[in-house]
Amino acid sequence: MKNKVAILHTNDLHSHFENFPKIKRFMQSKTKELEFQGYSVFRVDDGDAMDRSNPLTDVTNGQANVELLNQLNYDVATVGNNEVLTNSHDDLEHLYDKANFKVILDNVDEKETGKKPQWSDSYADYVLPNGSKLRFMALTFPYPTFKMLGWNVYPVYETINKQLKKWSGDYDVLILLSHLGINYDGEIAKRFPEISIIIGGHTHHLLKTGKLVNQTLLTAAEKWGHYVGVITFDVDGKHVSNRQAEVVKVSELASQPEDKDWIKEIDQQGHTMLADQKIADLPKTLTTSLESDNSMIEVGLKALESYTKTEAAILNTGLFLKDLPKGIVDMNQIQQVLPHNIHAMKTTLWGFDLVRLIKEMEKNKKFLIHFEQKGMGFRGKYFGLLEYDGVEYDDKRNRVLWHGKQIILFKKYEVGLIDHYDFIPFFPTVDIAGKNKIYFDGTLKQIFAEYLAKKYPIRNEKNEA
Repeated sequence: MKNKVAILHTNDLHSHFENFPKIKRFMQSKTKELEFQGYSVFRVDDGDAMDRSNPLTDVTNGQANVELLNQLNYDVATVGNNEVLTNSHDDLEHLYDKANFKVILDNVDEKETGKKPQWSDSYADYVLPNGSKLRFMALTFPYPTFKMLGWNVYPVYETINKQLKKWSGDYDVLILLSHLGINYDGEIAKRFPEISIIIGGHTHHLLKTGKLVNQTLLTAAEKWGHYVGVITFDVDGKHVSNRQAEVVKVSELASQPEDKDWIKEIDQQGHTMLADQKIADLPKTLTTSLESDNSMIEVGLKALESYTKTEAAILNTGLFLKDLPKGIVDMNQIQQVLPHNIHAMKTTLWGFDLVRLIKEMEKNKKFLIHFEQKGMGFRGKYFGLLEYDGVEYDDKRNRVLWHGKQIILFKKYEVGLIDHYDFIPFFPTVDIAGKNKIYFDGTLKQIFAEYLAKKYPIRNEKNEA
């Protein structure tokens, strides 16, 4: 006896709450429609549902996202790199405490114990009316930096091989939630015929009608809630047939009068909660500029040095999006200046490598000022001008100085940077020669706020007295 199955899927929502009202109504109506047609319906999310560039996500450590995901009545979800890398270990441990859906993940465990995280399972099983067992498994992109947050992450193909051997005979139909990207998905389809359907994400690709690679159907619904994917197929024992995939464009769904009010309220809620956190009393406005030295980046460089305990630092002006006005400033204002989930990094280099790094930066400096920050996470619109503190380049003599003195080639130097410089291709010396320590216990905006609080404390009446 055949059983009809439907899967409604999203991926890479990235805290774009403005699309939630339409997605919620679509999920509800489409589920009812499909169930009336005799389908067993499942709703799944493929990770990166949260993004700390959103104020409400940031101030609630993602808890607001889980509350909203609950309203969409997902059955299964997995995590993306945003959930892992932008939350502290403890925050992620408790992110899904109130989730009404199953969280599954196969290639991450606790670094300390080697055991599965308490917030996830390896798989989710569902028995269809005809007795066939549907199994969902999940993988997230194996960034080596997971280890710095207390998580082990395992290679993709090795993990799939291991799980398939372990699960042999335990399921009839296997579906993979893949927060790995289109290239991984295609290779998995070639290597593992046991997987019938791959629901993809991470690289924000769109497969409007799916893509059949050998015997496996690849699907993906782009990003930010622009689309909801719909997959339908028949199951008869272990046999899957009539697989079809489509996407529904959310912007073309009908709006309701109350949508704008809800979106405005959600947006304001995050801003209000952040604004309640008063940070510092600035004696003058901190200004920012994309193309020149400015007071904002000067403070940012000092904050980075203070945090990383270094005597030099490098930042790019494009990180700072707005000025900070004179007077009492709050976390909402700082979040608008530095919404990015960037972490501080300390690199240790031999003198000759530091010289090469600065020359790499000088070579790319003008090109990078108006370089658009696309495909690298949200790091501001343009890269901006590279600014140094504690280290300088003497273009007349083509030499690099450390606090005005000649660099000693066979001496080690420590410089405060951001993790972004280790990942982009413009400064290979950072990755190749640097001994790099990324500080995952605070983002650049938190470091900046803490420095302002110490340098320009808010004085109340008691303090004045």
